[in-house]
Amino acid sequence: MARKIDLNKNIFNKEQYEKVIDTSFSQLVDPVLEEIIPEVPTVEEFFEDYNTLFFEIPKTGENSHETLIIQSTEYIDFSPVNDEIIALQEEITSLREEILELRQQSAENELSGASDASQELAELSTANSTPTSGGSSSGGSSGGGGSSGGGGGY
Repeated sequence: MARKIDLNKNIFNKEQYEKVIDTSFSQLVDPVLEEIIPEVPTVEEFFEDYNTLFFEIPKTGENSHETLIIQSTEYIDFSPVNDEIIALQEEITSLREEILELRQQSAENELSGASDASQELAELSTANSTPTSGGSSSGGSSGGGGSSGGGGGY
């Protein structure tokens, strides 16, 4: 019962081997795994989905517009304070300094004016307390007329 079996051995060189033999593992891949792995949307598809869901996305909280803004500003290192805001803040500071200077000048003017007014008042009160020329005993030239002593200098 001995049978003779002929075995043929084919030998390929490296170039022939890659052309003849399929070295990929396509037959061993589980087709279910391919369906489980979700397809990542392209950037264009993402923005289409975003525009579709825009009003359904909450404004604040987890998975919200606020979250997108925070993550995006951190990623691109964006500072919401721009040059225009900085310029306006500088202008506000300058105007506040100018207002302060004007108030100080106004206060100085009021003090100076009050000082001048009190000086004038003092001069007037001093002038009223001293006798004027043509007083009570001269009796003649001040226009009072007579010996009654009235008349004054006014």
